[in-house]
Amino acid sequence: MVLRSNSLHAYRTEALVLLAPAFAIYTVFAIWPMIEVVILSFQRWNGLSADRAWAGLQNYRHIFTADPVYWMAFRNTVLWTIMSVIFPPVVGLLLALGLNQKLFGRGSLRAIYYLPVIIAPIAVATMWRWMYDPFFGLFNQVLTNLGLQAWIADWLGDRSIALYSMFVAYTWQHVGFSMVLFLAGLQGVEYSLVEAARIDGANRWQVFRHVTLPALQVTITIVIVLSTISSLKAFDIIYGMTGGGPAQSTQMLALWAFTQSMQIFDFGRGSAISVTLLAITLAIVVPYLRWTQKREAASE
Repeated sequence: MVLRSNSLHAYRTEALVLLAPAFAIYTVFAIWPMIEVVILSFQRWNGLSADRAWAGLQNYRHIFTADPVYWMAFRNTVLWTIMSVIFPPVVGLLLALGLNQKLFGRGSLRAIYYLPVIIAPIAVATMWRWMYDPFFGLFNQVLTNLGLQAWIADWLGDRSIALYSMFVAYTWQHVGFSMVLFLAGLQGVEYSLVEAARIDGANRWQVFRHVTLPALQVTITIVIVLSTISSLKAFDIIYGMTGGGPAQSTQMLALWAFTQSMQIFDFGRGSAISVTLLAITLAIVVPYLRWTQKREAASE
């Protein structure tokens, strides 16, 4: 018993030694900057002077009561997040189900659908901004050639559709990521259960609903959590396509925090916006993870 205890202690010590360098790096470059942002949200600082003035809750009071752009960015961020946890995962799941079949050139098709994921977001923004150009863009040219001039629009200049136009580009880039995760999850579906369901007379939909979908619960949780986090911090593609315009109609919390800090040089208010964004992320992700854990525990 004593020997077992000493062995366990040795393993724990070895684990701590191996983890220490990574934890130190993570603390310096991740944990401490987050703490610094929280502290800075209660201060006034222009990013240039050496002194910081204590502001208390003034920064939060300003963004909640005197900053109309904040609430527009908040609304857009919530809408963007809702769309992000629905459309890219659903399309990615459909692609994964299709590409999990025995198809000619299946590997090449998987690579083609995943390719947008590895393209830099700012490059994606530049490409789609060109395609959305109202005069020389691909979409309006195609509509003109098809005789559908009534459908021509200023895709990024119209306040009513600019956000959705950007989301199409965002979906195009992120669908492949969900597809790969679902493909990995599909490899864990036991083929014997699928065959048993088919022998019992189940059709494709019934096999998917009662066999495949339950086996993908963990993967679905991962996809939704990662999609939520990615959507809440959406910045690159919006900055590259519209910069928050027209008239702040595509403004997001992450972009507005950047604008306050790096362009208006009010790091206190920018940090306060970042802290609210972090709070929103935790308020969504943590309860969802706890709910899924309780559901998995109950099913066992």
